[in-house]
Amino acid sequence: MTTAPERVTRRMPGWAKAVSAVVVVLALLFAGVALAVLPGIKDLFGTETHDRSGPALLKSIQDLSRYDAASGNFQVVVDLEKDTKYLPDAIRGTRTLYVGAGTVDAYVDLGGLGDQDVAVDGDRTTATLRLPHARLGRPALDADHSYAVSKQRGLLDRLGDLFSDNPNSEQAVQRLAVEHIADAAKDSGLTARAETNTTGMLEGLLKSLGFKEVHVTYGP
Repeated sequence: MTTAPERVTRRMPGWAKAVSAVVVVLALLFAGVALAVLPGIKDLFGTETHDRSGPALLKSIQDLSRYDAASGNFQVVVDLEKDTKYLPDAIRGTRTLYVGAGTVDAYVDLGGLGDQDVAVDGDRTTATLRLPHARLGRPALDADHSYAVSKQRGLLDRLGDLFSDNPNSEQAVQRLAVEHIADAAKDSGLTARAETNTTGMLEGLLKSLGFKEVHVTYGP
């Protein structure tokens, strides 16, 4: 008499469970990449964007007493690479190639002028002004013309982005772009152009008021 074969139950080894978990994570990762890359896939899920931002609030008002006399447009290519010791870049590491565009204004501060800085002769035909040297304003990054050319990230960095509140942050390369633009502005001769433009503006203004000679100098 034959009996039915007994059912054999086999438990999956612990290392096999770990491998299976990694495979599932990688599958989810590449599925997310596919949704971002393949055209038309996102439309299947009916993705919508809603702007629920609150109204802008006025925090403070400042009276400006400076003459913005020149503005420079700059562009810099930032190549930022972060490596990890003892790990290949394919596992842990990032490299971002970023094009940053921005502007820097040069201005002359007129708010601190006193009576000793302005002299007028008795006939009111000659005016002499002593102004502070032109200064550079803070660089302003142009978000519409700044962009990442390429991003390379290791596997661990990609997995970390899945649990990050701010994945693929570009703050580091943006800060570097602003620093490089500021350095370029210092060597661009922008302040000299601002002083020339300020002199021309004051000469035109004062001569239109009846002055025949206008002398403008710059000092500390």
